[in-house]
Amino acid sequence: MREQQSGHGAEQALRDREFEAFVAGAAGRLLHAATLLTAETRAHNPYAQALLTAALAHVYAVWDRLRDEDPYDLARRELAARFARTAWRHHRGQGGGVLAALSPQERLVVVLRLSEGVAEEQVAALLGLSESRVRAVCARSVATLRAAARGAAGARGGAGAVSRPGAGAAA
Repeated sequence: MREQQSGHGAEQALRDREFEAFVAGAAGRLLHAATLLTAETRAHNPYAQALLTAALAHVYAVWDRLRDEDPYDLARRELAARFARTAWRHHRGQGGGVLAALSPQERLVVVLRLSEGVAEEQVAALLGLSESRVRAVCARSVATLRAAARGAAGARGGAGAVSRPGAGAAA
């Protein structure tokens, strides 16, 4: 009986070490994705940290059953699903993050497609949208971000003028 217990303890310790190694390697990137989703800043991101903690808890709970599944992909999907379920509470980003101008769905699509490099088909399946809808949301979101960046640049430098050597009135 005691041998079984010590064998189980060794398996648990191995599982814990494997999971800790995964978290050490993936937590920074996952926190960055969560921070983008929540439109918080890197300096103040409590909602992103809570999302990440819940997603990692789920991955830990199913760690023994992962088999050939990529734990990073599972954590990313869980993070996206948890954000999607709770995003209605945070319609617009309040933290002033770079994606605060976007709706939660737009942030989710942009983060998955552009930051995480997830294929359109996978994003569509994850969110229950068509691929063409994912493309449209992504394009509209990028246009919104570009317009916001132009507006911010214009506010800083007058009428959006950029001082470059040789950039006279040669239009």
